[in-house]
Amino acid sequence: MCGIVGYIGGRQASGILLNSIKRLEYRGYDSAGIATTIGGKILLKKDIGKIDEVDKKVNFSELKGDIGIAHTRWATCGKVTKDNAHPHTGCGGKIAIIHNGIIENHSELHEELAEKGHRFVSETDTEVIVHLIEDNYKGDLKEAVLVALKKLEGSYALGVIHSDHNELVAARNDSPLIIGVGDGENFIASDVPAILDHTKKVIYLDNEEVAVLKKDGLEVFGLDGNKREKEVHEVDWDSTQAEKQGYKHFMLKEIFEQPQAVTEAIKGRVEDSNIMIKDEIGLSEEQIKKINRIIIVACGTSWHAGLVGEFMLEELVDIPVEVEYASEFRYRDPIVDENTLVIAISQSGETADTLAALREAKKKGAKVVSIVNVKGSSIDRESDSVIYTYAGPEIGVASTKAFTSQLVVLYLITVYFGKLKGLLPEEQVRNRVRDLRKLPLQMQSVLEEKDYIKLHAEKFYQRKNALYLGRGINYPIALEGALKLKEISYIHAEGYPAAEMKHGPIALIDKDMPVVFIATKDDRTYKKVLSNIEEVKSRGGEVIAIESKGDDDVKKIVDHNFYIPENSYILTPILAVIPLQLLAYYIADLKGCSVDNPRNLAKAVSVE
Repeated sequence: MCGIVGYIGGRQASGILLNSIKRLEYRGYDSAGIATTIGGKILLKKDIGKIDEVDKKVNFSELKGDIGIAHTRWATCGKVTKDNAHPHTGCGGKIAIIHNGIIENHSELHEELAEKGHRFVSETDTEVIVHLIEDNYKGDLKEAVLVALKKLEGSYALGVIHSDHNELVAARNDSPLIIGVGDGENFIASDVPAILDHTKKVIYLDNEEVAVLKKDGLEVFGLDGNKREKEVHEVDWDSTQAEKQGYKHFMLKEIFEQPQAVTEAIKGRVEDSNIMIKDEIGLSEEQIKKINRIIIVACGTSWHAGLVGEFMLEELVDIPVEVEYASEFRYRDPIVDENTLVIAISQSGETADTLAALREAKKKGAKVVSIVNVKGSSIDRESDSVIYTYAGPEIGVASTKAFTSQLVVLYLITVYFGKLKGLLPEEQVRNRVRDLRKLPLQMQSVLEEKDYIKLHAEKFYQRKNALYLGRGINYPIALEGALKLKEISYIHAEGYPAAEMKHGPIALIDKDMPVVFIATKDDRTYKKVLSNIEEVKSRGGEVIAIESKGDDDVKKIVDHNFYIPENSYILTPILAVIPLQLLAYYIADLKGCSVDNPRNLAKAVSVE
């Protein structure tokens, strides 16, 4: 889950690389480093800390040369130390390497190379790769990399430079890596935002491919050494979309971008009572009608979106749905067949566990439709079909607009399937499309209550624990609200179905335990939720409620309330999550936490 960048061209590399890894700090933040080549030498600076901190210590601008690689680390092998920071060099100091991924057989390779006389200075699996390349180098860097890669087991995205070569060699396997194609210069990066200031033309490397970049061109090869032709894609984001644009943090900006993100997810996909996703979903009417089971695979926030999708699909389409942690799915010999639809959900399209689950499902004959935000990502390329969320770049580690966009896409799939199966008559489809179109303005009205929500954050930011409760389709929103709080504020928070409170969590309730209820009036378990609130109040708990505008019943019995507009029961989660996002954000900001880069987390979990 590290950020890697490489450059070869006519400009000084260090400045370009520094700016690029700053754009990837959401991928790694515990150390940073840059290596360049000039005059037959490798120049290297690295240290622990965030990128700006490291730059102040070492002054990256002193590194001369027009070929270089850079890295921002999220530790997976070896402690956070200067020696473990990337780039790494071999014994001779002529080869430097950056790496994202995990090498599973690094211990055996380390022992083998040490017996040959190689000296190691770090605890990382990455250093094994550079020594392996060095051990096989006979004057051709690409060939040395190819030989080394055939001995590696695990995942990697690599950038390699040699002091005697005017080229940059890159390779990938199960870790994301793109090539940016410029005019007289070329780039590598683990994510598109890193290079948007310089080019919008990208090539997506596939697994077990190696690229050789020069100033005036590039070539891509398979591990067999045979050349491969690659398509150049035009990215439709621009660099300003990945900037804060006056907001204090990316997360806050992305929370406020949600009305527009939902608009983009809807645009071109609804017309009167028509849901126009037939081409995107890639399944014939006959295939859809034969689906007898749906499995949703995802991780983290996307898994919560899947739970909401389960309620939507079972309610309106009458198909049994299971929501699986992608990390568990592939290891339990799942039962799927050609009538099983697997929906994979991932913002980045590079989530390693979700990608592995997708491959397992396809191997067993299931159709895979994925919901992703990033075009050209691994999950995009390996799915049978993809429905994009069109949320734009999401930089904050804690997902916000990607989540609500995923819910919109799941809703579109649900209504489309319901109509095709004859379960939703024309008038009902029209009403559901109408409800969907209301959302952006309703979301905007919730965002306008930001100051009121911030006042409540000031009351609660010093608390140590919180409990989030909801029922039915709002139970996943309780999970998501709790996740947001603990991700960015480090306050312990748990989400539960409200009725399950009596089976354990009620023991925790006292005057110091804030309890957040999603208690919207359109919820069919509304009266049950009111009873649950009374149970908390009778034990001295302090209650915050997400409730429907104009609902006096909840207002009478809770301590604090955040109102949301009324919409259909199925769409309530998209509105209910916004106050919870804002509450978590303002609490974390008041605590002085690193909101966009919370400790121990990275944006794209591209290693298992």
